[in-house]
Parts: sequence; structure tokens; C-alpha cells
Amino acid sequence: MANETVASALPAGITPSAIVKYLEQFVIGQDEAKKTLAVAVYAHYRKVGRARSDTATTTKSNVLLIGPTGTGKTLMCETLSRIIEVPFVTADAPSLAQTEYVGDEIEAMLERLVDKADGDMARARRGIVFIDEVDKLKAISNQARGASGEAVQNALLKIMEGAPVKLRDGRYIDTTDVLFICGGAFVGLDQILTRTHSFGFIATSEDDNQRILDRLNARVKPTDLFEFGLIPEFAGRLPVVTRLRELSREMLMQILTEPRDAICRQFQELFRAEGVELVVEPLVVGQIADLAIEYKIGARSLRGIFEEMITPALYVVPDRKDIRKVVFHSLFEDADFVCG
Repeated sequence: MANETVASALPAGITPSAIVKYLEQFVIGQDEAKKTLAVAVYAHYRKVGRARSDTATTTKSNVLLIGPTGTGKTLMCETLSRIIEVPFVTADAPSLAQTEYVGDEIEAMLERLVDKADGDMARARRGIVFIDEVDKLKAISNQARGASGEAVQNALLKIMEGAPVKLRDGRYIDTTDVLFICGGAFVGLDQILTRTHSFGFIATSEDDNQRILDRLNARVKPTDLFEFGLIPEFAGRLPVVTRLRELSREMLMQILTEPRDAICRQFQELFRAEGVELVVEPLVVGQIADLAIEYKIGARSLRGIFEEMITPALYVVPDRKDIRKVVFHSLFEDADFVCG
């Protein structure tokens, strides 16, 4: 009976490996981050599923994702919310500081969570909230209008710990079982890690020892986050920390073509609906990846570049019933129309 209670917060068959396998269909690379996030999410919902009469108490494992812009933080969180079938909302930490009344913004964020749960408060209480750019809070000082970064951290701290929040309709949402995932680029953190993690370790040429050394030196400690600018209490509520790496050219090319919802596949389906085959040659995929690297915002720029390329052809195709195939040989050349 106890096992049935524990399992009730997760869909049948969900394990950390099943979560990773699902993420791999949509998210390219970031293998370590996928595993860490999968375990944290699995553990959280196993805890949530425990009977309230269970005398053992467990601390909530909120998560911090550290990585450059466009590396897949939001996508990863949104995708895993689908497999575990819980409502999901996002918020930008700096926007919470743009108003004097931080509580109102947090209330609005939680109301969106209830909306995503179709008004079902029980489902909303088990949702996921992703708060991006929390690293920016350290740079927001007291100002004439708006709240300080520290004030926002304190406000978030309350709901991350688990607190009832009154909504505009008079109902309360208990955030005890809401999983909070925070994200940010944390530019400058590597310099802190280099300084604080270099003591006590001696580099070695042995591969196994070097891997251990690299892993230890890559681990972000709470004190590193304090030094970066997060208040100790806030950083302490993010016990699970994982890092996402800059996307390589190859990874950007894979993102364009391989995931189930890849941009290239989406447009191939759109052209197929017009009775036309869309062919994007490998050279073009590489050129788009190269341009995305120049833009320095990771995968976020891929769709814009692809759509700019595809728009002229998509404008013509619906009016031309003789076109059977559209072929892109280069990002910098017009497409070839094959008629038949």
C-alpha cells in the first residue's frame, strides 16, 4: 500500500532513465544536466507522493541550472513537465524586480500556474515553476522604483520554502510541493570557481584522476553562489546545481534536424501539406549553425535564421501548384523550384 501511495505522484513507468530518454527526443546534448535534472525531478515527485502521515520529513530539492543563453534550460524544463504531466510556467527574475510590489508579481506567476492546471488547485500545487536569469538579481540595487535584487530573492525564498499564497480570487495555493527550478548564465562564476576550487588538488596526467579533478573543480558550492551575489538563504534553497555547456556547431546542426519537433522537420511538414517536398542540404544546416554562433545567443537564433531563409519560398509555393520540390543549396542563395 505504501508503494502505491509513493508512486501516485508520478505517471506509471516514470523513472530517471525514462525521463532522460524522453528528453533526448527533444533536447540535444547536455547529458549530465539531463541526468541531474531527471533524478531531482523524480526524487521530488516520489517525495510528494508519500502519505502525509509519513513521519519522515524530506527537504525539497529545488534546482539551479547554470548555463549560457540559448543552451536549452527552458526547453529542458518544459519538456520534462510534459512527461510527468504537471503544469509548467516560466518567469524572468529581473521582471519581478521592476515593480515595487514583488508580492503582486509572484501572485500573478502562481495564478498562471493555476490557469495552466485548468483551475485545478491540487494539480497546480504539484506544478513546476522555472525562474530564469536569477543571476541578474545580484546586479539590481535599490532604486527609486522597483525592488532590489535581495528583496526579490527574499520574496522567492518564502514560496520556495513552501508557503500559502493568497490569489486574487481569494483562494490560497500552498507552494510546499511546487518544484522551483532557477536558471541563469552566471557570467563570472568560472573565475570564482577557479579561485576557490584550486586549493587542495594537484593536476595529474592520469586520465581517471584528471576526470575526477575536473568534476570536483566544476562543482558549484553554496559559497561560490554567495560570493557571486546570491543571498545565503536563497542559494541554500537550491541544493541541486547542474551546468549546461555552450552549444557546439555540431550540436546546433543537430538541433535543426534531429529532435522530434526540429525546425527543419516542422517546415518539411508544412510544405508537405502543400504537396511539396522541402530539401535543406547539409551545407545550409552548417551555414545556419555558423551564423547562430556569430549571434552568440545559442539555439534561440536558429528559428529566426531558418524562417528568414524559408519565407520567400513559402510565399510562392501556395500559389504555384506546379511546384513539386523546393531545394535550398545555400543559405545565401534563392531556393530552386522543381516543377512537374
